[in-house]
Amino acid sequence: MSIAIALRRGPLDDFPPLIGRATLRRGPPLARFLFRGRPDAVAAAGRGFGLPLPTEPCRAVEAEGRAALWLGPDEWLLLAPEAEGPALAAGLAEALAGTRHSLVDIGHRHTALLVSGSCAVGALNTGCPLDLDPAAFPAGAASRTLFDKVEIVLWRRAEDRFHIDVARSFGAHLWRYLAEARQEFEV
Repeated sequence: MSIAIALRRGPLDDFPPLIGRATLRRGPPLARFLFRGRPDAVAAAGRGFGLPLPTEPCRAVEAEGRAALWLGPDEWLLLAPEAEGPALAAGLAEALAGTRHSLVDIGHRHTALLVSGSCAVGALNTGCPLDLDPAAFPAGAASRTLFDKVEIVLWRRAEDRFHIDVARSFGAHLWRYLAEARQEFEV
């Protein structure tokens, strides 16, 4: 008797990296949690996550493969390597016991695109209304925004390196849009 094992496929698995002045790659599989809570729960979540959550609006913190992105006055997106998901969920649940909070595993519904290079900002601004000048959106900034009518979370990891978190169902659309937009900068 043979047993067939279906490997989980991502929406961007068939898209090869596009290298150049605006490089486009799919992001690695990640564990993702949306956390909402009051100040006491925020401190507890930081302990459970192993990284203090940012309290400055629209900022991200990262260390040891994990990142916490401030999305709103009481909302954070927590990212970690996919393999850490179950242990992370258990650690957060333990740390948050007795606090008023919401913790939702959204790892199955989102995917990531990585945009980098000297023309990354230009390619992103073809569909994103945010002012991506480093003075307005510096390294470490993160925000929920729109890209061509699609809701995304945009995180600037370095001056020329961006992480986009998007619903899986919009991943291929966003990829195709950026693949076309980046061509303008590859001449």
